[in-house]
Amino acid sequence: MSTSKLFDSYKLGPITLSNRTVMAPLTRNRAVAGFVPNPLSVEYYAQRASAGLLITEASQISQQGQGYQDTPGIYTQEQVAGWKKVTDAVHAKGGHIFIQLWHVGRISHSSLQPNGGKPVAPSAIAAKGKTYVNNGFADVSEPRALELSEIPGLIEDYRVAAKNAIAAGFDGVEIHAANGYLLEQFARDSTNKRTDEYGGSIENRARLILEVTKAVVKEIGAERTGIRISPVTPANDCGPDSDPKKLFDYIVDGLSAEKLVYLHVVEGATGGPRDVAPFDYAELRKRFKGTYIGNNGYDLALANKALAADEADLIAFGKPFIANPDLVARLKAGAELNKPDQATFYGGGVKGYTDYPTLAEVKQAAE
Repeated sequence: MSTSKLFDSYKLGPITLSNRTVMAPLTRNRAVAGFVPNPLSVEYYAQRASAGLLITEASQISQQGQGYQDTPGIYTQEQVAGWKKVTDAVHAKGGHIFIQLWHVGRISHSSLQPNGGKPVAPSAIAAKGKTYVNNGFADVSEPRALELSEIPGLIEDYRVAAKNAIAAGFDGVEIHAANGYLLEQFARDSTNKRTDEYGGSIENRARLILEVTKAVVKEIGAERTGIRISPVTPANDCGPDSDPKKLFDYIVDGLSAEKLVYLHVVEGATGGPRDVAPFDYAELRKRFKGTYIGNNGYDLALANKALAADEADLIAFGKPFIANPDLVARLKAGAELNKPDQATFYGGGVKGYTDYPTLAEVKQAAE
């Protein structure tokens, strides 16, 4: 039986987490008509409520923000009602849950966009990549550059989504500013070639992230607002920034000044090597005055090491939570983990979603 700090309770703003494990956001492409959370999602998240904190799959703030088939939104009352069933179920199990707010920017397809239009981006630079639409993979569509006049409306979409999240019963929201989606596209000089006040200098390229953050904080409070960043990930053809340290030092200083409840950092390549490019995450940890969540490739040994060295406050696990609804109990017992079935990650029904057995169920079946 482990005595790791991972299983200690933790105060996150106004809520007390039962342990320091976080279920990372995991896209599952199972929304039903109207991009409403699938009724199966109620069981899926409730099954995993023993995590200290659940962060939902990324959920678009508007139709324009959608990039993949069957992902849920948080911009209509039907979506809010669907999510309320999820939050009620998680809270009934004693869990805590944040929703991740998403705008994919250029990582989209015109078939998903309002009136079949082009996806939007800081600059009209197409990504080399594919998205999942019409039950298959297709090249992402060529984007158009957002007009300066459209940016206030975009920020307003984040504010309204945050307001909707609280109405849906979430304990807070995580702003998705990672993995090569819209906010990171604005931040990096590899994807942002603008010449107005949202392009050029680091201060200008970081402006949208910080303005979105301020709008969300003003709406729901800093103690309910977290953010996710990924300083060096190559995800979604987001080329490296020319000076990632300087860029993210500036961004994190700005986020810390807003007193956000947490900073969630993808350390390395999203779902890939942690050492994809050199970066000093310890420096971000020092600069940010709130809770630091470490993410990417963590197992129990690496989590224990990071917590013991005070390199993180909370540890996010992704794929292990897909196949192990009782991941916390399994880690605590040193038990074997179920292996995830990658063929069922995106889309589908019960299989590979709510049918993974708990340790107790495995033992019961063996008796």
